[in-house]
Amino acid sequence: MATHGNRGAPLVVTVASGQAELRPDPARPQGWTLLVNDVPQSYVDLADPERLEFPYVRQIGRALRAWSASGRTASGGTASGVPNRILHLGGGALTVPRLAARWWPGVAQKVVELDPLLVDLVRRELPPPPGVEIEVGDARAILETEDPRGYDLIVADVFDGAATPVSVATLGFASAAARALRPGGLLIMNVTDVPPLAWTRIQVATVRAAFDRAGLLGPAAVLRGRRAGNVVLLAGAVPRVPTERDERLLRAGELVVFSGGARPRLDAPR
Repeated sequence: MATHGNRGAPLVVTVASGQAELRPDPARPQGWTLLVNDVPQSYVDLADPERLEFPYVRQIGRALRAWSASGRTASGGTASGVPNRILHLGGGALTVPRLAARWWPGVAQKVVELDPLLVDLVRRELPPPPGVEIEVGDARAILETEDPRGYDLIVADVFDGAATPVSVATLGFASAAARALRPGGLLIMNVTDVPPLAWTRIQVATVRAAFDRAGLLGPAAVLRGRRAGNVVLLAGAVPRVPTERDERLLRAGELVVFSGGARPRLDAPR
C-alpha cells in the first residue's frame, strides 16, 4: 500500500545498494526523507512538490525556472520556455521530476536509476506523477544510447554513497550529454566536494571542453574552498540564475579563474 501520508515509524528496506529508509517528516503529513545507507538522498512532500528542503535542490529549481524564463527553449520546444522532454540521471525519491511535473504538466520525463529495488520502493510508497517514466540502468550507458538532440533539459544527480561515480564525471559523459541536448538545452549537474575543491575544478574543465558555455552556482563559502558542500554545475544555454544571500554564480572569466588550469577528466582506456 502506498503511503499517501506519514507512517508512525520510518520504513526501512533492503535495496541493491544497501539499506534504504523512508523517514516521515513529523511536521508535514506527506513529507518524507529518503536515506540510503544513512546518507540523505531526497526530500519530498507529496502534497507540495515545490517544497525543497535541500539547498542544492532549491538551486536546481531556480536554474530550471531561470532557463524557462530566459526563452532559450530548445528546437522543438514551445515559445513560452516550456520543455518538451527532460532526462534525469539519478532518481532518488523523484524530487526534481515532481517539481517539473508541477510547473509543466504533461512534460515527458525519463528517470534513470541504477537500483531496481529502490525504484520498486519509490513506485510503491511515493508514486511518481503522470508523465514520469523510470528506467532501471546505468546512467552513462543509457545516456549514450539516447538520440541526438532528444532532450531540452538533462539533470544529473548520480551518486554512489556520497561520491559521484567517475563514469558520469568524464569528458566522454559531458560529450554524450552535449549530443543528447537540443540547441538551447541545459545540463544541470549536482557536484559535492571538499576543500580545496580539486574534483569540482576538474569537473568544470571537463564540462567546458564539451560545451561552449558553463556556470557554477553554489554557496560562496563552498566556492571559496572554505567548507565542504554541494554546488550546481550548468552547461549549454546557461541562464542568469538568481542567487540568494551568501551564494555566487560563476560564469565566463570567473569560471576560468576558478578552474585554475585544471585539465578535463578523460575516460580510462577500454
